[in-house]
Amino acid sequence: MFRRVLVANRGEIAVRVIRTCREMGIRSVAVYSEADADSLHVRLADEAVCIGPAPAAESYLKIPAILSAAEVSNADAIHPGFGFLSENAHFAEVCSDCGFRFIGPSPAVIRRMGDKSAARDAMKAAGVPVTPGSDGTVANLEDALAVASRLGYPVLVKASAGGGGKGMRAASGPLEMAQAWNTASSEAARAFGDGSCYVEKLVPRARHIEVQLAADARGNVWALGDRDCSLQRRHQKVLEETPAPGLTEAARKKLAKTAVAAAKAGGLDSVATVEFLWDEAAHAFYFMEMNTRIQVEHTVTEETTGLDLVKAQILAAAGEELKARDWNVPPSGCAIEVRVNAEDPSRNFAPTPGRVTALRLPGGPGVRVDTHLYPGCDVPPSYDSLLAKIVVRANNRPEALARMRRALREFHVEGVSTTVPFAQSLLEDARFLKGDYDTRFLERFLEET
Repeated sequence: MFRRVLVANRGEIAVRVIRTCREMGIRSVAVYSEADADSLHVRLADEAVCIGPAPAAESYLKIPAILSAAEVSNADAIHPGFGFLSENAHFAEVCSDCGFRFIGPSPAVIRRMGDKSAARDAMKAAGVPVTPGSDGTVANLEDALAVASRLGYPVLVKASAGGGGKGMRAASGPLEMAQAWNTASSEAARAFGDGSCYVEKLVPRARHIEVQLAADARGNVWALGDRDCSLQRRHQKVLEETPAPGLTEAARKKLAKTAVAAAKAGGLDSVATVEFLWDEAAHAFYFMEMNTRIQVEHTVTEETTGLDLVKAQILAAAGEELKARDWNVPPSGCAIEVRVNAEDPSRNFAPTPGRVTALRLPGGPGVRVDTHLYPGCDVPPSYDSLLAKIVVRANNRPEALARMRRALREFHVEGVSTTVPFAQSLLEDARFLKGDYDTRFLERFLEET
C-alpha cells in the first residue's frame, strides 16, 4: 500500500481524498496555488507544497510543478481528483515514468475513452448501443451538413476530446449548423487543444443516466447503481439522484449489464462512470461516454451502497483486488445531491467570489455535506464556482426530497451569494417532484421563472 499520496487538486475533492487517505493510514500531501494558501485542504493535509500563482495554467495544470512537489515530498502516488489533469493520459504516463503511481485508470484506458469518437467506435464494436451519428470525426462543415441531413435534425456537434459541456452545440436546421460547427470546433481547440468534432442525433425528451463502476486490474468490474443527472444548466449538472426515477427494474438491470460490457471493452481498471442517453419515447438507451475518474456526484452512490469510492480507486491503483464480497454491493434507498455554487441566480448566475464571513452547515440524520468552506475563507475568482455538495439519503424518494428541503433551509452562508435559492425553487416544482424531467427541463424551468 502507498505510504504517501499527493493530491493534485483543490477544493472539496481534495478534502475528500485527504480524509480517505487518513482513514487508510496514508500520509497526504496537498498542493496549492498562492490563492489557496489558506484553503481547507492545505490545513487538513499532512504536508503542503505551493506550486505557483493563482491561474490554473500556472499551478494546478502545470505538470512539472506537480511532479516536483511529489518528488520533494517523497510521495509514491498521485491522486488527480476530478477536473484539471484527472483525464489527461499524458499526465498519467509522466507520473509513471517519474516513478509515481497514478491513482486512476491506465494511460491507455484514459486515452481510449478520452477520445469520444474513438470510444463510440469501440462501443459499437463491443455491441454497446450508441447514439446514431457520424462514423468517427467529421472533417469539415460540408461533411457535417451531410451527416445531419442523413440523421435528421436536431443534431449535436460534439468535440471528440470534449467534456464538461465544452465543445458542444445543438443545431435545429442547416442554417444553425454552420454556427454550431464553428463554435464547437473553436471552443474545443481552445479548451482541449483539439478541434475535431463529430455529429450525433439530438434525442428529444432525453434523460442523462449514468452507471457507477468499480474495477481492478484483475478483470473484476462491479456496477454500483445508476444516477439520473438530467438536471443540467449549460451542460453543467445541478442536481443528481439515485436511483434514476421511472426506470423499470428490467431496464435498470440491462443498463448495468451494458455498462459493465462497456467497461470491459474499454479495459477499465479503476473507478469510472459510463454515461448513457435514455430515450423515453423509444425506451432505449445509448452510450455517450465513459468518464475515467471520480465524478462530482459519486457521493450519492456512496450513500446508497455504504462504499468509499476514493478508497476503491486507491486500492485498485495499488494492485489490490476489489472482491465481490466487499465491492459488489447492491444499492438501497434513495440519495440526492444538490451542488451549491458561488453564483447569483438573480443575475443570470454571475460568479460571486469573495470572503465567507459566516457559515452554518446542515446536519442531522441522513445529511452529508462535502465542502472546503469555513468562516473567513476566501472564494477566489480563478476556479470553478463549486462551494459544497449537500447530499441526503432516505428510504425512498419522497423522504429524500423532504430531507433535502430541510437541509437547504439550514444551509447558511454570508459573504458570497449561492445557488441555494434556485435549488429550493426547483424542489418545489410539481413536475420535478413527480420525476417528470429531462435534459431540457431546466431551460424551460428558467424561462418560466
